[in-house]
Amino acid sequence: MDYPQALINTAALQYNLDIVRKKAPRSKVIGIIKADGYGHGVVEVAKLLIRGVDSFGVARLEEGIRLRQNRIHCPIILLSGVSNKADLEHASTHHLSLVIHHISQLNLLQQVILPNPISVWVKVDTGMHRLGFPPRQIYEAITIIRNCSSVSSIIGLMSHFANADRSSDSFTQAQLEIFNHLEINLPCSFANSAAIIAYPQSQLDWVRPGLMLYGISPFKDRTGSELGLKPIMTLKSQLIAIQHLYTGDKVGYGSTWICPESMPVGVVALGYGDGYPRHIENETPILVNGAPVPIIGRVSMDMITVDLRTQLNAQVGDPVIAWGEDLPVERVAHCASTIPYELVCQVTPRVPRILV
Repeated sequence: MDYPQALINTAALQYNLDIVRKKAPRSKVIGIIKADGYGHGVVEVAKLLIRGVDSFGVARLEEGIRLRQNRIHCPIILLSGVSNKADLEHASTHHLSLVIHHISQLNLLQQVILPNPISVWVKVDTGMHRLGFPPRQIYEAITIIRNCSSVSSIIGLMSHFANADRSSDSFTQAQLEIFNHLEINLPCSFANSAAIIAYPQSQLDWVRPGLMLYGISPFKDRTGSELGLKPIMTLKSQLIAIQHLYTGDKVGYGSTWICPESMPVGVVALGYGDGYPRHIENETPILVNGAPVPIIGRVSMDMITVDLRTQLNAQVGDPVIAWGEDLPVERVAHCASTIPYELVCQVTPRVPRILV
């Protein structure tokens, strides 16, 4: 059996979607499954969620085509849209909806004649200053789109929060006020995972849950479990060796960790080649036989070394959990000075995703 493995809890995924539905009962749901389903496997996640969402959102054309090739027939939105004729034609062929957010995309829609007109969302920039038309230009953009023969319909208007992961943030309130003051008779979408939880007034006609579907918290001060969510990925491996070292022995590349006494050191089949962060802090916990032990020394491409002084009965082949229900990925992300989004998204393709 290959190690490591990413175990995907299918019941937990459905549970988290039910939480979204309960928190936003009057909103339709765009399940965000970009970046390979946040590292969980885009096709697998889509097949599990397809009966519970109203649409899917992905970032890239290739993601949308892959879903179509795997017989995912529900509406799919390309959140970044497209930027050239070939991609626009591919989007039309595969019946993918586009987010239109820039004047260059308007020009493209006017220049290309599509045999199968596409449906679109229009994005307005309410203050994040990344993608979207400025509010003063949104009316003209919508008029152009409505008169474009390559567009079959405008599904709705959307924007994106910059700081929704901060509770009671004044800038978030300001963005929402800008959006609500636009006098446009279209269905609206604004709320991401953080806003669904912290700003229910932003839920509107459509919500766009991403991280919370995977049981992970969008907030720095709370885990997914503390929000009532269930983590769906368990990154699992095993001990492949145990070394009995002596006082002063150096461990790993750079000899950065020195044994303070005679002690057992375990070697785990997991490394940055699998997506585990190389820059993780020493003493970061990892579970051996369900009990936490500290990581010591540098993370290698394929291996991690761990202090087994509290697990003297550990044996080669014993199970190791890098993160999961009993060790939140949010805690590991904190030890790596990053966010949990990055950790789950960077689990590499050589780690098999196994539905459980």
